[in-house]
Amino acid sequence: MGGVATVTVVLVSAVALAQSPTYHVGRSPSDQDTRALGIMVAPDGTGLPGGSGTAAAGKEVFTARCASCHGVKGEGGDGPALVGGQGTLATAAPKRTVGSYWPYATTLWDYIRRAMPFDHPGTLTDTEIYGATAYVLFMNGIVKEQDVIDQTTLVQVKMPNRNGFTSDPRPDVPVKK
Repeated sequence: MGGVATVTVVLVSAVALAQSPTYHVGRSPSDQDTRALGIMVAPDGTGLPGGSGTAAAGKEVFTARCASCHGVKGEGGDGPALVGGQGTLATAAPKRTVGSYWPYATTLWDYIRRAMPFDHPGTLTDTEIYGATAYVLFMNGIVKEQDVIDQTTLVQVKMPNRNGFTSDPRPDVPVKK
C-alpha cells in the first residue's frame, strides 16, 4: 500500500511541477482573449454576430476544413457523421446527426465557432461559419443551396428534431415562462 501512495505523490508532484510557471510555456489570457471565447449563442439567436453565408460558399469551407474528419459528404470518418439518420432515433440503432438529432440550427453555428475545426478551433471567420453551417444544413436537406444564412434567417430554420426534446423535470431547474 505504501508503494502506491508514494507513486501517487510522485505523479501528482510531477503534474503540478509541469504546470508551474518555471517552464515559461503559454501565457495568461488577456481580457480580449476571454471576451473572444465568451460569445454565447442561444437557441433563439441571441449572440449571433453579423455575417452571412450560403451552402454554395460553405462547400469550399467544408471541403478545406471539415471533410478530412467528417467525410466529403458528411458521412463521418475520424469525426462523427453529420448527415443522415432521419427517422432512426426511435429505432434500435439511432443515428444522431445534425439532421436527425440537433434541435436548433443556432447550436450548430455556436458549436462550429467554439470547437471546429478540431485541430484549430476558433480559426474560422463568422462568414466561414455561416457558410459551413449552411452547407451542413443543405447536406441534410434542411435548407436550399442558395439560401442565405445569417443572424436573422438562421433562427428561422426549423430543425427536424426541434420538438424531440422534453423539458428538464428536476425541481431545482427553473421552468422558462
